[in-house]
Amino acid sequence: MNFLQQNLINIIPVFGGIGILVMLFQSAWVTRQDAGDQTMSELAGHIADGAMAFLRAEWKVLSYFVVIAGVLLAWSGTLKGNPANPIHSSPVIAIAFLIGAVFSAFAGYIGMRIATKANVRTTQAARTSLAQALKVSFRGGTVMGFGVAGLAILGLGGLFIVLYHTFVHPGTAESPAELKKTIEVLAGFSLGAESIALFARVGGGIYTKAADVGADLVGKVEAGIPEDDVRNPATIADNVGDNVGDVAGMGADLFGSYVATILATMVLGQEIVSADQFGGMAPVLLPMLIAGLGLIFSIIASLFVSIRKDTDSVQKALNLGNWLSILLTAVASYFAVRWLLPPAMSIRGFEFNPMSVYHAILVGLAVGTLMSLITEYYTAIGNRPVQSIIQQSSTGHATNIIGGLSVGMESTVLPVLVLAAGIYGSYFFAGFYGVAIAAAGMMATTAMQLAIDAFGPIADNAGGIAEMSGLPREVRERTDILDAVGNTTAATGKGFAIASAALTSLALFAAFAGISGITSIDIYKANVLAGLFVGGMIPFIFSSLCISAVGRAAMAMVQEVRRQFREIPGIMEYKAKPEYEKCVAISTEASIREMMLPGAIALIVPLIVGFTFGAEVLGGLLAGVTVSGVLMGIFQSNAGGAWDNAKKSFEKGVLINGVMEYKGSEPHKASVTGDTVGDPFKDTSGPSMNILIKLMSIVSLVIAPHIAVGISNNSRVEIKKEIKIVKSADSEGKIVLDTVKNSIVALVTQQ
Repeated sequence: MNFLQQNLINIIPVFGGIGILVMLFQSAWVTRQDAGDQTMSELAGHIADGAMAFLRAEWKVLSYFVVIAGVLLAWSGTLKGNPANPIHSSPVIAIAFLIGAVFSAFAGYIGMRIATKANVRTTQAARTSLAQALKVSFRGGTVMGFGVAGLAILGLGGLFIVLYHTFVHPGTAESPAELKKTIEVLAGFSLGAESIALFARVGGGIYTKAADVGADLVGKVEAGIPEDDVRNPATIADNVGDNVGDVAGMGADLFGSYVATILATMVLGQEIVSADQFGGMAPVLLPMLIAGLGLIFSIIASLFVSIRKDTDSVQKALNLGNWLSILLTAVASYFAVRWLLPPAMSIRGFEFNPMSVYHAILVGLAVGTLMSLITEYYTAIGNRPVQSIIQQSSTGHATNIIGGLSVGMESTVLPVLVLAAGIYGSYFFAGFYGVAIAAAGMMATTAMQLAIDAFGPIADNAGGIAEMSGLPREVRERTDILDAVGNTTAATGKGFAIASAALTSLALFAAFAGISGITSIDIYKANVLAGLFVGGMIPFIFSSLCISAVGRAAMAMVQEVRRQFREIPGIMEYKAKPEYEKCVAISTEASIREMMLPGAIALIVPLIVGFTFGAEVLGGLLAGVTVSGVLMGIFQSNAGGAWDNAKKSFEKGVLINGVMEYKGSEPHKASVTGDTVGDPFKDTSGPSMNILIKLMSIVSLVIAPHIAVGISNNSRVEIKKEIKIVKSADSEGKIVLDTVKNSIVALVTQQ
């Protein structure tokens, strides 16, 4: 063995360390940029203070949950699994859970902290040129992208090394059970990450949309002032919401997705029969290596995201960085696969080779790319779907709503076909490991995807600060260009996250089936079919709770904004200052209160179903949740994105029936109503779907050893074969009978 072969497991966390170092460099660069005049700095300070107040309140509540969940996990780790399935967890899983939760929360904090610095600096840069504004805002986004990916690889890789040396004891004769236990405990890290991600995404989504709806309905529609006018009491809360929802929430979201994807591939990788140069560990190490390479190539590709003059396309610049990161990762994956994997492998009777694995990775990259392109088509300004909503705005609010709903429903067709083809193709090449490694390939460029996504809310905040500071019109025009592109990149980021969640959930389901001992889900059984239907219902009640929470919080916000306009004289004449902090408090309190029930559903339902009805019924539940959740996520995210850009189209003017319509016109008011409906769709319930389906799968994976069936279907088949041998043996076949007895004991023990 050479140095790399001997030390690969220890080298992988180094990739994460490189990402964090680059993140620190980018963060320092952004901080050194000019923050503008005193008014701009004061407004940015209000936004930063509001964002930190929310995070402190959220972390206080979540700390209780983390401690309680950690204690329960530690207790469950002391329990033995099913007697027929001796693989069980360990109390150490509680430590893994705590580390995952802390890393997930910190990932969101990193993004939120730099976003509240980059916003005002982007505004100041926009006074110079669009090119400089893009440079500042995108570098702010890379801080979150590189930070999230770096933390994920460093945390997961480092913890795996510790657990591997704890349970497997390298250098001694190891058994598959020891490696399986290592990865089962490692699942606690992913459980912690996804748990925090769900609460952060739901809480942040409720916060931002309550403020956004209140600011729109009272400020723009009733008072007739711009969205980010300094006279609007809800405008600071609205800008805070962009950070806690689209930055901190998205950071924790994709951190969880990243970790869950790698974990699912590792779980399936340890099942593979692999005579490789890494002691059979190559399929387990491959997803972590690909993630590390993807981070490095995302860093390289980010250097190419720039424009030279104001007339250049910002979207093309971002697309160049994205495509370059994908291409470089695809090339590097070829050499990684050929170097790591042996000539032949098998998993659950499915035989494949290294090139089959590489083809599955290409399938994953293709699925991610196509999902982004399709989402961009359905949500970008100027395309047919958004134009159709604009045209239907001419006949009123109702037809605008109808148009947006139809676009959202239509937008599920192509993504589902792409996902179906991706699942079939990746399975065709390498079985369930192919599905998992396809998801890992798709998520490899998460750093670049997240940088592009985080750029959007930074640009949105920059426009708000420009409006509130009364800067020249050309400054707001430049930030609006960035903001319009940011709306599209945010939508494509959500489409990417949903696609990865679908593949990851299928891989997690396969891992759950392997540990729990089930090999199929028989929907002909009444209890399994019932579980399937209940699972299909979960995303609907989850969405209902999220949307109604936004509605209740928005009502309180509307009443507060109206009160201030009514009771504080001089606001409209710029003679009095609104009470921004009261609107911030309403959003904070509502989001913390309302996020608990949706989060509890995702965590508790798998426990109840699994321990009450068993592994197969829980499998049916997961199947229903996954299919329904993916469809709901795509529908809501795309409908909301299309509504939002239909509204923004009026800022430059749109041609409707031969007449140019602008802000303030009746069609524009109809588009504001549509955007108000779409806000909780695209920023609260829609993007939460991918966390919901992954979190329920991870909870199921963690409890799998405790609900495992006695003997799997595969084992029963093998036992039947042995019994046939006994029947065919002569009366002197005592030796054969003893062999069968020993074989049955071995088969049961392996399960």
